[in-house]
Amino acid sequence: MSGALLVVGTPIGNLEDLSPRAARALAECDAVLAEDTRRARQLLAHLGVTRKEIIRHDAHASDDDHRRALQRLVAGETLALVSDAGTPGVSDPGASLVARAAAAGVRVSAIPGPSAVVAAVAASGFARNAFRFVGFLPRDGAERDDALSRIAGDTDLVVLFESPRRVAETLRELAALCPTREVVVTRELTKLHEELVRGTLADVAGREREWLGELTLVLGPTEALAEGVVDDDVIDRWLAEQLDAGATVREAARVVAARSGLPKREIYARAVARTARASRG
Repeated sequence: MSGALLVVGTPIGNLEDLSPRAARALAECDAVLAEDTRRARQLLAHLGVTRKEIIRHDAHASDDDHRRALQRLVAGETLALVSDAGTPGVSDPGASLVARAAAAGVRVSAIPGPSAVVAAVAASGFARNAFRFVGFLPRDGAERDDALSRIAGDTDLVVLFESPRRVAETLRELAALCPTREVVVTRELTKLHEELVRGTLADVAGREREWLGELTLVLGPTEALAEGVVDDDVIDRWLAEQLDAGATVREAARVVAARSGLPKREIYARAVARTARASRG
């Protein structure tokens, strides 16, 4: 009989957030598969578990690493999968092992725990049923531009992760696309220096400060389309918002096209014509 893969949510900062069920799973499993063995060892030490086998299983896990883990599971062992912090498999390399275990007929059991995504949404105060989680953005190129455009065009609440090194740039890029959109930047959630920075994207992006720690950005919902219909006045208003905020014609067209669902070429032509009229005075 095969064993079980336990997907264990661990604290995103405050160790008191570890549930009794998660603590018992980590104490009783045959081995822990960890994205960061050092952090896993610290967590186990906090629980008084000192002789547990801990195996590194991160984004660099090879096919052999996956095969060895699956062999142990199929042989009847119970393995606990933990991420660096939070819930494994959410913007995390553990998703690959979970998929392979399920495909092999191994029982997969989720042991819920802290989640930076849910915690940030709850603390943001943006009331909306739907939200979209995009994880980490691509670092550069057309893929990043497309991701930013999709975010700017999404009327639902949007959540993303960002590193301290890149968050200032990301805020500036988003502010260029949708300056008046509300944002909450959560920093070091559940930790001693927890901070929630609130304001419009233009406001927060314009603040001169150093960003440190674990960061989650929550962008508030925006004006939804009435029955999916966008008239010329709405298009012109959205273009004006973008251009007045300093976006280029191409950037403005990209954002409005994503938001309206209309062809980018059509919106670009409209933006060029608007700019030409403005230059003629």
